[in-house]
Amino acid sequence: MTTVSDHQNTSDSPDLPTSPSAELTHEEIFGAHEGGKLAIAPTAALTNPRDLSIAYTPGVAKVSRAISADEALTSRYTWTSRLVAVVSDGTAVLGLGDIGARASLPVMEGKAALFKNFAELDSIPLVLDTTDNDEIVETLVRMRPSFGAVNLEDVAAPRCFDLERRLIEALDCPVMHDDQHGTAVVTLAALRNACELSGRDFGSLRVVISGAGAAGVACAEILEAAGVAEVVVADSRGVIHSGRDDLTPIKTELAQRTNPRHVTGGPAEALHGADVLIGVSAGTIPEELVATMAEDAIVFALSNPDPEIRPEVAARHASVVATGRSDFPNQINNVLAFPGIFKGALDAGSRMISDRMKVAAAEAIAAVASEELSADYIVPSPLDPRVAPEVAAAVAEAAREDGVATA
Repeated sequence: MTTVSDHQNTSDSPDLPTSPSAELTHEEIFGAHEGGKLAIAPTAALTNPRDLSIAYTPGVAKVSRAISADEALTSRYTWTSRLVAVVSDGTAVLGLGDIGARASLPVMEGKAALFKNFAELDSIPLVLDTTDNDEIVETLVRMRPSFGAVNLEDVAAPRCFDLERRLIEALDCPVMHDDQHGTAVVTLAALRNACELSGRDFGSLRVVISGAGAAGVACAEILEAAGVAEVVVADSRGVIHSGRDDLTPIKTELAQRTNPRHVTGGPAEALHGADVLIGVSAGTIPEELVATMAEDAIVFALSNPDPEIRPEVAARHASVVATGRSDFPNQINNVLAFPGIFKGALDAGSRMISDRMKVAAAEAIAAVASEELSADYIVPSPLDPRVAPEVAAAVAEAAREDGVATA
């Protein structure tokens, strides 16, 4: 039986390699994490009394007085203009679920390490021992002088939608829930290139999204913003449409914006004749349903560790297949997106991360891979050093075009 879940089970942290040659040992993993994966290093020399007098007292008092007189100087004379707060409540961590704030900290440290490695941005993990959105918003509002942007991470749906919206309204800095928008940006990039390979018109696509959690909703939003004509979303109870009386507020909004042909029923009805399947759920999609899709379909089965359909099975009916795993071709990995998105936003002094900036990020990722496109290469490697700079430049330019940049 086909099942579709709202649980979004993709991540920017790939599951452990399965091949014996790449197998990771217990000692190797825990040894790398012992004592944590982050440290703070000074950027100013501290080798003699004069250095101390400049970096700390009495010299630092002059800088503090200057900022007190003109708060705009904070971004120039502190690290806030390059500092991202990586914030989680530990309620939707990787494929582990609600494991709590403390257990989420190794993941947030890893995210901070990725920011530094790929975009030269400093970041601080902040895991909050509360699941009350009011408390989280109040905490981050009071801490706002300490950071320049907020990366929300591993916050469960549907609370994540309200939390992100409220933080965007409350904070005058970039805020993005990466589980939503990082996945959506890379998915859009991959879909652009998959259409290029298969000769499909992007605007005429019929897309089915299996899963209406954080990533599913964000994928629907970015595909609409990018000009896809038809998006149908299915949750665990079937296709989301305006005739259902069991929809949450978020799904009610989805029903108003998506499904223009008013498809009803379940995955079988949604997938019949569809060009694209995007799986962001913990469910399964049987081969016989994929076989009913349009000829040479596109299948992105992104659930981790178990794709909605095995890629080798999907490939019997699809011209392009992607997963969320590192041990198959075409990994949809958030690390392609978030470092460059935040770098571009901070470079531009942007007050927010707009839809235009997300679409620009996707187009930049797609462009990096465009010269070497093949069925097994529709997005760059997460380790490709070209990606973050190209994404950052595109995002900064989009921020200026949107009128949200200050630099």
